[in-house]
Amino acid sequence: MMAISIKQPFVEQILQGVKRREYRSTRTHVRGRVYLYASLKGRPEMREWRKVGRAPGSLRTGVIVGTVEIVGCKELPSGEFAYLLENPKRLLRPRKVKNQPQPVFWHPVF
Repeated sequence: MMAISIKQPFVEQILQGVKRREYRSTRTHVRGRVYLYASLKGRPEMREWRKVGRAPGSLRTGVIVGTVEIVGCKELPSGEFAYLLENPKRLLRPRKVKNQPQPVFWHPVF
């Protein structure tokens, strides 16, 4: 299964079902379940952290924390693309990967 790299707290928003779209500059043809990799560096904006009720630095990073289904990709008037997400599932135990994560999609090695 492929993985997608996303920064905290956006990964947590996806796992909580709050965030149903992931915005990117490139289209994807990937469909189906993918791993959610919480990137090493998170976002500092407090408003995003308040949405999940957590403080910056309080969520795991640098690990696979769950999975989500990508069910579509919609081009927006801005030229960006919205990856449509459904059915997030949190892993009971986050998983470290042995290989170097990539900015968007990649194949994790455990």
